[in-house]
Amino acid sequence: MAKPKFHTVAAFVVLAVSAAWVLTGEFSSIGSAALDPSSETPEVEAPVAAEPSKALRTVAVLAPDFIEHNRIIRISGVTAPDKRTTLATRSAGILGELKIKKGDRVEAGDVVLVLDGAEKQSMVETAKALLDQRQKEADNIERLVKEGITPTTQIDSARSALASARSQLEAAEADIDRLTVIAPFSGVIDQVMVEEGAWLPSGEAVAVLLQLDPVVALGEVSEREIAHVNVGREADIRLISGDIVSGKVRHVSLEATAGTRTFPIEIAIANPDNKVPAGMTAEIMIKSEAVTAVRLPRSVVTLDAAGNLGLRILKADNTVGFVPIDLIDDTPEGLLLSGVPLDAKIIVAGQDLVSDGETVNSVPADPGLVAAATARAVEPQQ
Repeated sequence: MAKPKFHTVAAFVVLAVSAAWVLTGEFSSIGSAALDPSSETPEVEAPVAAEPSKALRTVAVLAPDFIEHNRIIRISGVTAPDKRTTLATRSAGILGELKIKKGDRVEAGDVVLVLDGAEKQSMVETAKALLDQRQKEADNIERLVKEGITPTTQIDSARSALASARSQLEAAEADIDRLTVIAPFSGVIDQVMVEEGAWLPSGEAVAVLLQLDPVVALGEVSEREIAHVNVGREADIRLISGDIVSGKVRHVSLEATAGTRTFPIEIAIANPDNKVPAGMTAEIMIKSEAVTAVRLPRSVVTLDAAGNLGLRILKADNTVGFVPIDLIDDTPEGLLLSGVPLDAKIIVAGQDLVSDGETVNSVPADPGLVAAATARAVEPQQ
């Protein structure tokens, strides 16, 4: 039997494949039918997984205790004597007696020094003798006038001569007084610039006298805070040495310094032992009116989007709010803040991770949390 040729076998294979394609009825997947968008072949969509709900952030809230606290106004200052003067000679001469030295305490009216003035003392004696003579002459003329021996016109001449002699004596005594320098007020001799035996012209500076009881703390209050400062307010003054002394505001200037727009003030501090020197750097803390405030650690304070200082609070609908605050005082136990609503619940943990209007899950703050934050704030830095 003859073997079939290859082209014959290939023809039968093509015929078989064509017949199978016709029988399936799948014509749309070929040619233009595959590109027709109106094809009614349904598309099968893959199932979409349900999106999980966003988890709420958890924050710790605290209902603070409100206290009444005096607003503290802090300014830089310096101590100064209540009075200071430079004692000077009132006449020229040789310094005959110096009665003081540095550090001596003197009372008002005490003699500080005396200039030599023997010639001026002799002028006083001469003036006294002349006055005595004129007095006798005047008395004698008055007697003669009464007896009718001397005319009354001579009485005026005698009285005029008597008055002139009295003026000469007073002038001579004034010259003697000017040889002495006295203390105008009680205080301490801080400097002595002369030595005994030196020639001193009139007006020469001889010593510096300070009155340090009371000592005065000088400072300047900003125009924002001047409304909280008035005469009689109590104040604490922390010296550069670390010591704290107390005093009262005795003067508030009614005119601001032109360059700084600040108002000079004075605080009088009792200083009976002169322990507080003048010229020492000081921090002045003036106690103003009492305000309602809360004490919180520094870590609780945050900023809003505009950069305002404040606290984040929990509203009644469990959303986050923001309240601006006023810093009253900064103490080792924490910040004292006013402006906090009395019914506020303050977010003390997680406040920097949430934003205004965000709904949160709140839990009561552990009382030890605030205490620990305060303790960390007052720990000395290593």
